[in-house]
Amino acid sequence: MVPLRTPSPSTSHPRRGATGSTGPTGTSTVSAPVEHESGAVPVVATADPHLRDELLRLAAAAGVAPEVEHDPTRVLAAWSRAPLLLVGVDLAGRLTALAPPRRDRVLVVGPEPAPTEAFRHAVDLGASQVLGLPASAEWVVEVLTDSVDDRRRPGLLVGVLGGSGGVGATTLTGALGQVAAARGGPALAVDADPLGPGLDRVLGMEEVDGVRWDALSSPTGRLGARALRDALPRRGGLGVLAWDHARAESLQPFAVREALSAAVRGHEVVVVDLPRAADPSVVELATRCDVVLLVVQPGVAGVAAAARVRRLVPDAAVRLVVRARDVPDERALVRAVGAPVADYLPDQRRLAEQLDLGLGPLTSPRCHLARVGRRLLDGAGSLCAV
Repeated sequence: MVPLRTPSPSTSHPRRGATGSTGPTGTSTVSAPVEHESGAVPVVATADPHLRDELLRLAAAAGVAPEVEHDPTRVLAAWSRAPLLLVGVDLAGRLTALAPPRRDRVLVVGPEPAPTEAFRHAVDLGASQVLGLPASAEWVVEVLTDSVDDRRRPGLLVGVLGGSGGVGATTLTGALGQVAAARGGPALAVDADPLGPGLDRVLGMEEVDGVRWDALSSPTGRLGARALRDALPRRGGLGVLAWDHARAESLQPFAVREALSAAVRGHEVVVVDLPRAADPSVVELATRCDVVLLVVQPGVAGVAAAARVRRLVPDAAVRLVVRARDVPDERALVRAVGAPVADYLPDQRRLAEQLDLGLGPLTSPRCHLARVGRRLLDGAGSLCAV
């Protein structure tokens, strides 16, 4: 078995991620102000006291403490380091005269209706939008929220893939989500298998209100991390993104990219139940994961099936979870499947009863799934830190 332990579950790690375009999804939830890890904060550039107060109110709703500047020369000094610039229409013309360098994430903001010259100044500044208040208030909250979310360290993204049918990949996904949530940070379990048993059912959350995949099937631009986190069914620290049980659907690549990008910005751990399918979207999903845990049933048939599934995701970082206490020849198993063993997972007593009661896979903090889940998450963090 490959040792993948790390002393702390909060080990930082770099990871791959997806990006998207900014869009008008938003929330007005008030939270404590947050500063970026680099110390840089969004800049509100206006000398209009009414506009300043309105933007500060929206920043408070986004949980952001921006820097406020009314002098164009001081705005220019912060131009390159600020993650987001909200330029009031009253200062846009004076800033244009200073010819600041082109950059992303500049918005011109003012009361409705915006004066004609605001659009000309926006073009000169390289701003992506001219936003009028109060109509665009939710959009402003969302871009302010994303300016914080994008600067935070992305969460750990773990995929779980069944080497054959009935090995318990969905159950392991739910257990990892419960373990991650028990550690105190926000966690998310994602059901990417439309033909599976339903991850929300496994977690006993099928009756909890919230957004499902069908609500994300239309392209609406960038999905905010907080907007997604607040919209999902949630119990304690664990959210779930699952399917509408009334119909089976297929993965929409744009929806998956946006959902995962928002998920890792808004959660410390995201665990995805991957479908066993020779589909480009599944391959892309697995490749985006920091690690993919391939659940293997020991025996000739189970190992042969797992080897075929492993070849579906050749570029993913795959580790094996063996459904047994041990195997006679681990090296032979590793050679056959083409990935190292991360851990062993024996059968757990009373698991079916626990799931039927809607309590999720973990029967106690000391059960097999809990102990193996902690080791797997520690190992995934250690692997990404390398």
